[in-house]
Amino acid sequence: MIGFQPYETFQLLIENGGVERANTLLVAACDAYARRARPLAAEIEQFEVLAQRLFPTAAPTARARAAGILASAGHLTPALEILVYEHLGTGLIPHVEQASSLSNDVVLRLIDKGNIDVAAAIAHRDDLSNGALARLFAINSRKVYRALATNTAIAPRGAHLDALLRSAEMDHQVASTLAQRGDFDAALLTNVFFDLSEEGRTSVLRAYAGRNLPQAPMMRTFEQISVATDEFTGALMKLFSENRRPRITRLLTQITGLDEFRCAEIAHDTNGAALFVVLRAFGCTSKEGLKVLIHATSHDSDRSGQLAGFARMFEEISVSAMVYVMSAWRGDVKPAELARPEYAGVPASRQRAGETRPAQRSRSAGDEALKALDQLSTSRQAG
Repeated sequence: MIGFQPYETFQLLIENGGVERANTLLVAACDAYARRARPLAAEIEQFEVLAQRLFPTAAPTARARAAGILASAGHLTPALEILVYEHLGTGLIPHVEQASSLSNDVVLRLIDKGNIDVAAAIAHRDDLSNGALARLFAINSRKVYRALATNTAIAPRGAHLDALLRSAEMDHQVASTLAQRGDFDAALLTNVFFDLSEEGRTSVLRAYAGRNLPQAPMMRTFEQISVATDEFTGALMKLFSENRRPRITRLLTQITGLDEFRCAEIAHDTNGAALFVVLRAFGCTSKEGLKVLIHATSHDSDRSGQLAGFARMFEEISVSAMVYVMSAWRGDVKPAELARPEYAGVPASRQRAGETRPAQRSRSAGDEALKALDQLSTSRQAG
């Protein structure tokens, strides 16, 4: 058999040789089998029986070594795969992550063993069956959900998407990972907006550009009070320039209907994304809104690039979209409904692919606003 004595000879050696002989036989047999490019059906069958007999007999170190050798074999039956993964020891997780293929039966059996580290390693794979995904999503583990969130081969839908969004509400790392994925609709993360980084918040807002949305309950109210936009922006500019953020918190609480804690977060938002939502919801244009943002945001570094991004967002994102976001923050709407086909947005990766090159963009109101803000910033520094 595969370059050794007949099978009966192996049986005698196992029965009479003790643990040391079993260790040697196991490693040698696995090495010989792994070297066979195309073992015959009879050889596979005999080796499977031999391996099932030798693995329990050998010492733990020999089992791990033999399993590592056998893992490289090109022709493993489900029974041999199970032997490999049961005896790899510390090498199991790297092998699960790096193996070119795993049979579905092995994957399911490994998941059912209940080892969270192994399940998380499996969750990174890009060849998972629907059955394997169902079992992984049923595991109540942050480590597993963090792995699932990073797996771009998984396009979560239905119950799996709901589970991932619930995890994002409880785990900031899951939320951050999803916000960074170009193939994920970041608008679904509106409820965890304040848990995200500046980049993540911007991804959420950009996901609202040019998409159909359900009618927000607050829309009529904002249409009525948007006539006072000039007074509103003037008051904010004055208060921000005087750094009276507690007063800004009270003002936002009075006019937005959001709770005081949330308004305090907006008032102290030195990055500007949360404040952008309020400004655009009140109908501010890029010229009006950027004047407020330059007074409100941090000046510890050059933010011209961020302000240019806000200028484009004022042009591309509708007032009704930001009213919808504020309604979500109030709990009046559920962003999960945006996964429905009639409200689905364009993935960020496709948005970037379709963006017009800067050299081809025509001069817009946002460009004019940025020019005015450059002058404003210069005058403030001089003062």
